[in-house]
Amino acid sequence: MALLTILICIVLLVLLVSWAKVNPFIAFLLVSIAAGIMLGIPINKVTASVQKGMGDIMGQLLIIICLGAMLGKLVAVSGAAQKIAEVLVNAVGQKYIQWALVIAGFIIGIPLFYGIGFVLMVPLIFSVVYKYKLPAVYIGLPMLASLSVTHGFLPPHPSPSALVALFHANMATTFIYGLMIAIPAIIIAGPIFARFLKKIPSEPLATFRAEELPENKLPGAFNSFFTALLPVILLMLTAFFPYMGIKDPTLLKVVAFLGDPSIVMLIALIVATFTLGIKQGHTMSQLAVNYTDATKDIALILLIIAGSGAFKEVLTASGVSDQIAAQLQQFNLPPLVLGWVIAAIIRISLGSATVAGLTAAGIVSSLVLQNHINPNLMVLSIGAGSLAFSHVNDSGFWLYKEYFNLSIKDTIKSWSMMESLVSVIGLIGVLIINQFVK
Repeated sequence: MALLTILICIVLLVLLVSWAKVNPFIAFLLVSIAAGIMLGIPINKVTASVQKGMGDIMGQLLIIICLGAMLGKLVAVSGAAQKIAEVLVNAVGQKYIQWALVIAGFIIGIPLFYGIGFVLMVPLIFSVVYKYKLPAVYIGLPMLASLSVTHGFLPPHPSPSALVALFHANMATTFIYGLMIAIPAIIIAGPIFARFLKKIPSEPLATFRAEELPENKLPGAFNSFFTALLPVILLMLTAFFPYMGIKDPTLLKVVAFLGDPSIVMLIALIVATFTLGIKQGHTMSQLAVNYTDATKDIALILLIIAGSGAFKEVLTASGVSDQIAAQLQQFNLPPLVLGWVIAAIIRISLGSATVAGLTAAGIVSSLVLQNHINPNLMVLSIGAGSLAFSHVNDSGFWLYKEYFNLSIKDTIKSWSMMESLVSVIGLIGVLIINQFVK
């Protein structure tokens, strides 16, 4: 009944948004409340679950997305995105620009949370799309595949790192195996798959569309790259700091504070205000208008993501993930495959990769010890499963849909299929490596 209820709610959500043309935020509220009642949450606690889900996801993403949109707007209107696009094309040629963006997305995705990487890279993607009249999905999706793979497979991202700790795996070994799987997954689900998506119509979010500036009005190449990538630089520095052997507790606390993604984004925006704003001749009042416009343009995206958080929390609070996992344990599957299947089904049902990964890990942790399964591979198997078929109950689905201004149908054809390819290729990679490391 739990799985049937989830299926009914997902179908209802799709129908409300695509057929009835209901605002997605309102649709999420209606479906979340209905799901809570149908799944047995006490009626006086349903709204509390909805509010908690919104608060949890907004607490994580609100500052990052808002500051990222402001930074992206400034990178666009200052001409920095245009300059970066020109430098990349001059370096690799227009023919290989897609591959250059894939490599950039992979490097940036290793230290960055997915949401930060997304809002930072979108202006770069759109600047290439506008300048060279290229299909947005064809150019953008491979880079987002890089970000997604690093988020699901590679430490130091939260879910893989937590799974490494839960299974007592080796962080370095997991990272190496993860790289071996990540590269083919990105190539197949990114540039190769994107060849079939060239005809998908996309008119990307207007906030990142800037007039093309004459060469003498553009910021320098170093200034453009440094400012746009400053969040990446700061996060990489703070990520490597613990390995420098410094034990001073006060200094460690300061670095932890400065390495918080919200603080990093704030520092980056302050620096960009001077390097790409004041230094380029813009006044503070002009910059304020740009920043206001940026937040107006993403207001609906924030509400939709809040709605997806409410839906996820209602499903989590009902205990449905534990019910699904318990039912799946009855199937006689190899442990590595079982971990992937449990994570995949919970991901498809709840929409959260992190919840799917951690729930699956709790279920199969005893199997790892009993069957002497390689813990590093189990981390990657569950990580791959947690990326399976992102759809309308996942905030990442809506982030991509709204930024690229796509229909739900085209979002499923591109985004959901890309995530599914990454997930399946990840499992295949795990099973292949398992044949050689037993």
